[in-house]
Amino acid sequence: MEAALLSSSSSKPPPNVALLTRPANPFLPPALSTRPARRRPHLPSVRAAISRSRKEETVDAVKQQLENCHLVAGIKYKGFTVKQFQDLRRALPETTKLLVAKNTLVLKAVEGTPWEALKPCMTGMNAWLFVHSEEIPAAIKPYRDFLKEKKLESNDFSGAVFEGQFYGPDDFKVLESMPTRAEVYAKLLGALQSPGIGLVGTLQAPARDVVMVLQAFVKKLEEESGGQ
Repeated sequence: MEAALLSSSSSKPPPNVALLTRPANPFLPPALSTRPARRRPHLPSVRAAISRSRKEETVDAVKQQLENCHLVAGIKYKGFTVKQFQDLRRALPETTKLLVAKNTLVLKAVEGTPWEALKPCMTGMNAWLFVHSEEIPAAIKPYRDFLKEKKLESNDFSGAVFEGQFYGPDDFKVLESMPTRAEVYAKLLGALQSPGIGLVGTLQAPARDVVMVLQAFVKKLEEESGGQ
């Protein structure tokens, strides 16, 4: 009887055996500890497609601004705030558009066109003025005034192209002193009403002035003939 009791008691596990087993990690759920981690989707191709689409949109926007454009000028905008850009846009005439675009994208848009002469000014951070008017001085002056008002004189023009010719920062006086349409018309009338030497003096002016005078005269004649 005593032997039976000993054999039956020896078959049971000691009462403290369960306490000696190593518990599972309470900070790691069983599901995560047994399953491999899921791989995140590969996104670089999607991002590249979005970036490429935005670049194409910028190039198209530049090409659109080049239509019926008389002058394109680059301006150094390093240090401009968002509010200053907003103020500048409000100060510009309706015929002048301001566009911020990377030099590489602008170069791609003007490649193979007369505007490709802009290459020398495509360094640093540029915004671009597209002038859709023959009144060049009136389109440039608001930016000059803006620089003085905001004390940003160091943000000068980086360059411009007018009639296929490149103008560096030091050449802008030529563009800013060009006669307006009204001045050209007044000059034409004065030449026609004065003795012959006055007309000769006009024809001895720079070629660009002569062309503008003749264009104004032709337009005047067309208007008069149309009204009869």
